[in-house]
Amino acid sequence: MNILQKRFVHTLIAAVAFIMTFTTAAIAGNLKVSALPVYDWWWLAPETPSLTLQVSDSAAVAREADLRIVVTTDDLVPVSEEVRRVDIPAGSSADIVFEPAVTAPGFYRLSVYDGADRLLAMTFGYEPENIVSLPDAQPDLRAFWDEALAELAAVDPQYSMEEMPEMSGKQRKVYLASMRSLGGDTICGYVVIPVKEGTYPVHIYYNGYGAEPWCPDADGNPDWIDFVIFTRGQGLCKKYNKYGDWITYGIDDPRRFYYRGAFMDVVRAIDFIYQLPQTDRSNIFAEGGSQGGAFTLVSAALDDRIAAIAPYIPFLSDFPDYFNIVHWPADPVKAAAATSGIAEDAMYKTLSYFDMKNLARWIRCPVLMGAGLQDETCPPHTNFAGYNLISSPKEFVIYPDKGHTVDYNDWAPRVQEFYRKNMR
Repeated sequence: MNILQKRFVHTLIAAVAFIMTFTTAAIAGNLKVSALPVYDWWWLAPETPSLTLQVSDSAAVAREADLRIVVTTDDLVPVSEEVRRVDIPAGSSADIVFEPAVTAPGFYRLSVYDGADRLLAMTFGYEPENIVSLPDAQPDLRAFWDEALAELAAVDPQYSMEEMPEMSGKQRKVYLASMRSLGGDTICGYVVIPVKEGTYPVHIYYNGYGAEPWCPDADGNPDWIDFVIFTRGQGLCKKYNKYGDWITYGIDDPRRFYYRGAFMDVVRAIDFIYQLPQTDRSNIFAEGGSQGGAFTLVSAALDDRIAAIAPYIPFLSDFPDYFNIVHWPADPVKAAAATSGIAEDAMYKTLSYFDMKNLARWIRCPVLMGAGLQDETCPPHTNFAGYNLISSPKEFVIYPDKGHTVDYNDWAPRVQEFYRKNMR
C-alpha cells in the first residue's frame, strides 16, 4: 500500500475540517499564532514533517517579532529550539514554514513563544505505527487472567431485566439489566432490544471513567441490540461503590486492584448478552472511549466472542511512559502507592497486569481505533503503544484538532460501516 492509499485509509477527515486552525487561547499582547492543518499534523515516512505557522497581529498593525520555536518529545525531553524573525504586514499575516527535523517515530510537542509568553502549544506526530513500547508483562500474566475468569465463571450471575416503559419506543424496548460479577458485585446497564421477533447483532458500549448514566435512543438503531454497561461502582452502579477513587483502589496488590474486578465485569457483560435469545451470537461488537476504550480492548483480549471492536482514546496503556507524560492519573496513583508503603517498581508491577500493551497481543478480531492528537488525558503515544502490538486486522483514524475526544460526526458512521464490513 503506498503512502497516499495508507493516508486515505487512516484519516478520511472531511475536507471541510481543513478550514479550521489550531490556536491556543494564550495571546501575547496582540500577537497570535495558528498552525495551518497541513497533513493533519502527522506524517508517514518518507514524508517530511513541515508545519506552516500563521502569525498575525489582532490590532492590524505592521510589526516585527522574534519568535522562539521549541520542540520536545511528548514527555518534554528537548528536541530542538530556534528563533525565527517574522515581518507582519499591517492588516495581514505572515507564514513561517518550520520543519521540525524529527526522525524517530513518536508524538512531539511544539510551542511558540514571544519572550516568556507562549502563543501556541500543540502536538504533532511522525510514523505513529512504528512507535515501540515493549511489553512488560509478568511471567504469570496469562495464569493471572485465567484464574480471574475461572472465579467469574463460578459466580451465579443472577441476571435480571426490568422493563422501562417510559424510556422505550415503538421499535425497541428498554430494560434495566443487572447481574452479579466477580466477588458478588452488582453491575448494571441499559439494554435496548427490538420489539420484532428475531435475532439481532449487538453493540456493547463500555463507559468512560465516572461517566454519568445514559441510555441509547430507543428507536435510534432499530435493527440492533444496544447494551450500555457500567462496571462496579460507576454510573448506574455508584450506589454500590465501595472503592472510592477506582484507579487507586488496591494498588498494592494486583488481586485487589479495582480493575481486576472491572475487567471481569467487561466479560460478564458479554455473558449477559450471549444468553439473550434475541442475540445473534456471531455478531457481538464493542465500542467505548477512554476507560471504555480500555474495556473495549479487554473485551477482545479476554473473550473470543467479540466480532470486532472500536476503541477510541483508550485509557490504561503503557503506564511507565504514560505516567511520565500526564499528572492524572499518575499523581493520585503514585500517592496511593506511597501511602500503602510500596515502591514505584512494585506499583508498576501491579499496573503491568492491566496494561493494554500487555493484553493487546491476545486480540484476534478486527480493530478500529480513534485517537485525538491533542489529547492530554490519554495521549496518542499511549494509544499506539498498545495498538501497534495488535496482530489482527486493524486501522486507525487520528483527529488532529481533538483532545480527549473524537469527532463524533465522523466517528459514529465510521464505526457503523466498520461493523457492517466485519459482520460474520
